[in-house]
Amino acid sequence: MSGVGGDITPRSAVVVGAGVVGLSTAWFLQDRGVQVTVVDRGEVGSGASWGNAGWVAPGLSLPLTSPHVLGEGLRGLLDPRAPLRLSRRPDPRLWSFLLRFAAHCTTRHWRRALEASLPLLVEALPAYDTLSGAGVEVGARESAIVAGFTDPRAAAGFRRELALVAAVGVPVSSADLDRAELHAARPQLSGRIVAGVRVDGQRFLDPARLVDRLAQAVVRRGATIRSRMAVSSLRSDRGRVIACAAEGPPVGADVAVLATGAHLGDLARRGGVRLPVRAGRGYSFTVPTDAPVPGPIYLPGARVALTPHEGGLRVAGTMEFRAADRPPDVARADAVVASVRDLLAGVRWDERSSPWVGARPVTPDALPLVGATGRPGVYVAGGHGMWGVTLGPVTGRLLAEQITTGKQPPELVPFDPLR
Repeated sequence: MSGVGGDITPRSAVVVGAGVVGLSTAWFLQDRGVQVTVVDRGEVGSGASWGNAGWVAPGLSLPLTSPHVLGEGLRGLLDPRAPLRLSRRPDPRLWSFLLRFAAHCTTRHWRRALEASLPLLVEALPAYDTLSGAGVEVGARESAIVAGFTDPRAAAGFRRELALVAAVGVPVSSADLDRAELHAARPQLSGRIVAGVRVDGQRFLDPARLVDRLAQAVVRRGATIRSRMAVSSLRSDRGRVIACAAEGPPVGADVAVLATGAHLGDLARRGGVRLPVRAGRGYSFTVPTDAPVPGPIYLPGARVALTPHEGGLRVAGTMEFRAADRPPDVARADAVVASVRDLLAGVRWDERSSPWVGARPVTPDALPLVGATGRPGVYVAGGHGMWGVTLGPVTGRLLAEQITTGKQPPELVPFDPLR
């Protein structure tokens, strides 16, 4: 490290986790002159970043702790097809987490969490623009997201929620769509969809391509990426942080950033981070369509996001609280299909791809963990729930600022990992 006027600026960093959040943090650290090594327990982008819906949608990136989630959770105990699926197996840690999560499912906390997230939501798209302006081919396309409803009353409730979001200051605009406008905008919607809302100014991308391009960008800038290095511990040695794995040589640097998604708690606890992170697993698969899909579709009643992908439609949905590394449960993908089959037309469901499952990192208060831990030189970046793609670049920019200046940006105060 180098000291200038009493400030200590790191010259090197090891970033543990090669998803959108970790690679974005690596890129912005490089932008501030830090030499970076990125390590990952699997391959680049093999975690929750790879197969999600790929929405960059600050207007819809809302806290998970909304009051109606409690009702969905109770339904998930009884109905395996419910959007939120809870295991009935005895798991004291999981049930302790869920009780804490449930305690935050109030209107008051939801609004406070939204207000806390406002600076990140405002800067989410500009952070992507920074990457694009520097030559990173993020592949984001601007598009409205069209939400469809079988009941006009549900559409009215969705509009009220968007009005609350806009009143807080989140940059979101929307418009009602009548039946003709709705089906002209998204021909894949079936006749059962009778009301719609267009959410403007959002974007979508291929998340696997984004991660690949970010990895290429940091390597071009001099980074080393080590795949299949499962970091098991961190130790300190003469002011440096050493990331150690069961196999292979350790990696040392002035600072370490833990961006390991749903596995964040494993190492972060040793730095005094007590807030747990659990895997809220989401499923996706791709289906062919008879006609091109013009843009993203949201079906709030089923909690399913649909995105144009490789000439077809990527279908992403469900929230399943199970161990992060468990294999996909085909029944969960079948439940997603059952929830939306009659809401869509011209979709060849019998030709869908094998299901993919990704472990979204969820915290009990629905706020990310971003910043310094109680261990010198160790930082964390994670816990974004379903919004890692939307908030990854802005998280990386703000955390790189904190690491290189030694000062916590005010935008990150609500996300202090030691809260």
